[in-house]
Amino acid sequence: MPFPAAVIVVDNNSTDTTAEIVKTWPEGEVPVRLIACPVPGKGAAVRAGLLETRAPLVGFCDADMATDLDALDVAVGLLLSGERVVIGSRAHTFSQVENRHSRVRELGAVGFRALARRLVRGVSDTQCGFKFFDGRLAREVAARMRTPGFAFDVEFLARCAALGSAAMEIPIQWHDMPGSRFSPARHSAGILLELGGIWLRLHAESRGVVRPAWEHAPDPVGYS
Repeated sequence: MPFPAAVIVVDNNSTDTTAEIVKTWPEGEVPVRLIACPVPGKGAAVRAGLLETRAPLVGFCDADMATDLDALDVAVGLLLSGERVVIGSRAHTFSQVENRHSRVRELGAVGFRALARRLVRGVSDTQCGFKFFDGRLAREVAARMRTPGFAFDVEFLARCAALGSAAMEIPIQWHDMPGSRFSPARHSAGILLELGGIWLRLHAESRGVVRPAWEHAPDPVGYS
C-alpha cells in the first residue's frame, strides 16, 4: 500500500496455532498484532477487531483468504474517493467465483439472502468476508452492534445504511476454501433467530427504544 498499514488478528478462542504464529511473527513494515475475543462468534470477533483500530480506513477479511487481495486496491481507491462502505460481492456480474458448497448449503444461502434483503436493501451479497469502511463510521457502528454470530454482517450494513452510508459492491475473485466452521445443520436455526433479533432491535430503535449492546454477553473490549 502507498501509505502505512497494520494488521490485527482476532483470536476467538481458536484451537489451532494461529495465535502462536502471530505472537512469533517477525517485525516488519506492516505491524501484525494479536487481540483476544472471549465472546464466541464471528460477529463478536469482528466487532472486537474494529474497535481496536484507530486508522482512517479500516476493514476485515477472512483469514483463509477466500477473497483475492487484488480487490483491496479497488476498495481503498473508492474509499479515498469518498465512498464510506465498500464490500466484496460474489453475486456481482463481474465476480469470478469458485464454489464447492453442497446443494443444501446453496439452498440455505438463497433463503438467507431473501431474508437479508428485507433488512439491507440494494445489497446482493451481505455475507462475503471482505468489507472496508471509513474508520470513524466502522467504529461507531461496531460500538452499536449486538449480533455475535454469523448474521452480524446484516446488522452492520443495515446500521451503516441507517446512518446514510449505503454499501457499494465490487467484483471479486473468490475461492471456496476448505475448513469452514459454518454448518447448515448446526447454525441455520441460530441464524434465523439472529435475523429476527436484528429486525426487532432496529425496529425498536427506530421508535426510540434503545437497549445496551451485548446485554447477554460481556463486552469483548470494554466498550459499551
